[in-house]
Amino acid sequence: MMRSLLPRRPAVVVLAAVSALTLAACGGGGDPLASGGGSGQQSGGDAAQTIVVGSANFPESQILAEIYAQALSAKGVTIEKRLSIGSRETYMPGLEDGSIDLIPEYTGVLLQYFNKDATETEPDAVYTALQAALPDTLTVLERSEAEDKDGVVVTRETATRLNAKSIADLAPNCGTLVFGGAPEFQTRPDGIPGIAETYGCTFASYQSLDAGGPLTVSALSGGDIQAANLFTTDASIETNDFVVLEDPENNFAAQNVLPLINKAKATDNVKATLNAISAKLTTEGLTKLNAEADGDAKPSPEAVAKNWLSQNGLA
Repeated sequence: MMRSLLPRRPAVVVLAAVSALTLAACGGGGDPLASGGGSGQQSGGDAAQTIVVGSANFPESQILAEIYAQALSAKGVTIEKRLSIGSRETYMPGLEDGSIDLIPEYTGVLLQYFNKDATETEPDAVYTALQAALPDTLTVLERSEAEDKDGVVVTRETATRLNAKSIADLAPNCGTLVFGGAPEFQTRPDGIPGIAETYGCTFASYQSLDAGGPLTVSALSGGDIQAANLFTTDASIETNDFVVLEDPENNFAAQNVLPLINKAKATDNVKATLNAISAKLTTEGLTKLNAEADGDAKPSPEAVAKNWLSQNGLA
């Protein structure tokens, strides 16, 4: 969200070195914010300026970005898309320097990105603190009910063998387990450092894989790792009968989906359009979007978004 997210989702530090490392791990080259970072699309509209819509490098973020872009385009806004840029550490500089205007985000990890000392965990408290923590050039619009949190996930066999229903239950055995996830999860405040501080859980080693993607799922199901960071709306969790461990100490804060946008581009038309989307998004619906994208037909994020907008009367 969190995934890291991201998201999470995901959650969070901003260093140029980390950005470069993340981009390399994602297989990218050159400037991810150049036109090669995603598909470009222009559509005439009533906005005085083009809105550049970006996304992180995982399917849920790409689908949400497509939903935003298509809905705004239908309302006459000029849109350019730069999707699958990378992790938050990679795309956030673009939002801060104005080369990206709009991206789907998650409240908890975004708050921790801007305030590493944030302690809020409940949805309303996180949202309020986030609004206060943002730079002057950025704003968030209304948060949706939809929530996609980072999760510590194990196989059913591991959960049964270790009698683990929660991360706290796993803690006594963490030293025997290899953990896998996105490179940035190893250093984010609510990632490996947070799990260690909150639960006294220090894993034997860490494998840098992908952000809730096929590499992580394959490594977990194949036994190369014994615990993983996956997003809680990931369709692969049910497909593989994985177990999302409970987080009784709220290491992972609330992670409601919402638009993060350049304040100068947030016209009344844009805000009304994006807020209407947030009003329709639910956690169940988000899980279904991921399942649809992961289905046998493997539709594109663009097609999944178009279908969702039509079903919800927003197209």
